[in-house]
Amino acid sequence: MAEPLLDVDLLTVTFPTGYSGRPVAVVDGISFTLGPEKLALVGESGSGKSMTARALLGLVPAPGEVTAHRLALNGEDMQEFGPKDWTRVRGAALGLVLQDPRFALNPLHTVGRQVEEALVLHRRLSRAERRDRALAMLEAVGLPNPSAVYGLYPGQLSGGMGQRVMIAAMLIAEPKVLVADEPTSALDESLRRQILDLLAQLADEKRMGLLLISHDLQQVASFADRVLVMYRGRIVDRQAAADLAHSTHPYTRTLWSCRPSPATYGTRLPTLDRTELEGLR
Repeated sequence: MAEPLLDVDLLTVTFPTGYSGRPVAVVDGISFTLGPEKLALVGESGSGKSMTARALLGLVPAPGEVTAHRLALNGEDMQEFGPKDWTRVRGAALGLVLQDPRFALNPLHTVGRQVEEALVLHRRLSRAERRDRALAMLEAVGLPNPSAVYGLYPGQLSGGMGQRVMIAAMLIAEPKVLVADEPTSALDESLRRQILDLLAQLADEKRMGLLLISHDLQQVASFADRVLVMYRGRIVDRQAAADLAHSTHPYTRTLWSCRPSPATYGTRLPTLDRTELEGLR
């Protein structure tokens, strides 16, 4: 079998706590692989999803510590990476889309400059070539009138436009792996589906590995190929996306059934007896 784009084996992220400084694991020995596919990592807030994303990008803040039996990108051992290696990899082989473009885009720089940044760092192109690629990518993510958007500042964009600009900036250097951390949480319902459809389309066209981090199990069921369910730092369930509704794991069942909808209006949503999970962790 071909080597996976991303190979994660027993990834752990710990932080010291309290006066003793005794470490606590916020990500606790998780393992998975990612090929050219759409993989979702799902769980409630505080389950360790975003910290997993930070660990994969080498962005865990001090005093956090990352360890793993294996953590490899395209066969390269990421645990051996120094600052120059991360600069080489981020944006070129490994991209990150954050949940809110208001914090991910620099308000002082134009859209064009920020979309072209990865090309400046990782490709030897003329200014005209960079502009042409940026305009093509802005068009590819569905932005109308790319030439006009190119010269705008982030404050002049709507939330949906800003999200598309951020995706364009992450994809322009054609990374092999894209991590999308709650990329639709800052958008209204009509835009969420558009952004997910766009990510799915680009992942399929470019044979990219896409790791989507979300809290919405039903949303990713129609989007991803596979789903990993995370609870208190551990992966507790693994399912093909099409099989999520039939999972027998109590945590997955509760996540699946607790989303409000017109059908549940006026009724009490299900709750989880967490003592039921202690023997399953």
